[in-house]
Amino acid sequence: MSEKIVSNKNMLFARTETECHSLRVSKDSDEVLKVWIKEPTWLQVEQALSSVMQVDNQTQSLDLDLNKMYRFMVENFIEKTEPTLSTLEILKLSPYIGAQLKDVMPNPFMDELEVDTGKAS
Repeated sequence: MSEKIVSNKNMLFARTETECHSLRVSKDSDEVLKVWIKEPTWLQVEQALSSVMQVDNQTQSLDLDLNKMYRFMVENFIEKTEPTLSTLEILKLSPYIGAQLKDVMPNPFMDELEVDTGKAS
């Protein structure tokens, strides 16, 4: 069986359009925070993953710092918000809104797991 070489190179690249998500402000409110999220490139996924790991050269221990990864993701994957929020303000969102934001953000770990298990789409 012969392999078919991709004919449209644009299929190879991360989407340039952002996707808008409406995050509810609270369970009791109909107000929303709008967030436009970019699809990361493969290099950004790798950078997000590497931002998580810290190796202590003296003890050779490995620490995972998810805060650094989320900060990286907020800085690199969120194009804009409505109302306009700074990175610091986004990092201060309530747990209710933050949980919704985590659900719509790209998940670098899932991308890695799909590749490792051969389940990439």
